[in-house]
Amino acid sequence: MSILCRVTRGDLTESIHVIFATVVDDSGNIVFSTGDPNYVTCIRSSLKPFQAAAAIRCGAVDAARFDEGEIALMCASHLGEDVHVKTAQKMLSKIGYTLNDYECGIHPPADMLSRHELIRSGAQPNPLHNNCSGKHAGMLAIAKHLVNNPKNYIKPDNIVQKTIYEALQDYSEVRDIPMETDGCSVPTAFFTLETIAKLYQKLSTEDHPELVRVFNAMSSYPYNVAGKGHFDTKFITALDGNAITKGGGESVRGIAMKNRDGKNLGISLKVLDGSPRAMPIGTVTLLEHLDLLTKEELSKLKEFRKRERKNCRDKNIGQVEVYIES
Repeated sequence: MSILCRVTRGDLTESIHVIFATVVDDSGNIVFSTGDPNYVTCIRSSLKPFQAAAAIRCGAVDAARFDEGEIALMCASHLGEDVHVKTAQKMLSKIGYTLNDYECGIHPPADMLSRHELIRSGAQPNPLHNNCSGKHAGMLAIAKHLVNNPKNYIKPDNIVQKTIYEALQDYSEVRDIPMETDGCSVPTAFFTLETIAKLYQKLSTEDHPELVRVFNAMSSYPYNVAGKGHFDTKFITALDGNAITKGGGESVRGIAMKNRDGKNLGISLKVLDGSPRAMPIGTVTLLEHLDLLTKEELSKLKEFRKRERKNCRDKNIGQVEVYIES
């Protein structure tokens, strides 16, 4: 069985993206898989809920008095909208650190309206606009709580990253986790798709209090997780407390689903060539195929069941669609 994303120009196929997916249930067993569940990939920003959980687990979040909206931003790849920037700034203020303590780098807001407003204002982008500024505020909170020193918190041998790594070992049950450097300069992990699915299955349960808090924060503040028009925000909103999702660079995704026919499920997906255009449609098609969405949920996500391709004159010249072959 395979999941194929077909990109057409007119009636003819122009490109095909291959998607691997793995689904794990409460028993820890794989209940559905396409491709190879042992396929190893970088988890990228799909790791953020578990990095946030590590900050909760070590006491840093409570010491900083971060609220649910701020925990959600710790899990975010946000678009740099005003709400995201202000929330990150509030988090920095709570721990008594400044923009100079950020080590995530700078890029303009991903939201184009916010980017244009920033340009018109004459201001320059700063680390708060970085899509990972919430995650880094959480890491700075760990540094504040454990050693009261923010310097080099991004380094693998720093207490911040060691604290996160130890939590990842416990959640993943993998002792020797391959780690490389993410776009925002902190370590990120390589896992099998089965392990990523198992991580997200744990996020759907009540077994770890810190993971429960992460799930609740993301489901309560979906806009903080991404932003305007983003699939992650729309999916979490549509599932209304019953599931969360987090995508990562090079088109990887984790999903935690609660009480689907009495089961709590973890799902991982990876578009093998890293194309982002295949992931939203692939995700909804897979969940529909497995009958994991109610009619109401599916209706709210109907824009992701198929996507029309438009040219520069707004003419329909093809479509993006996903097939699950038996």
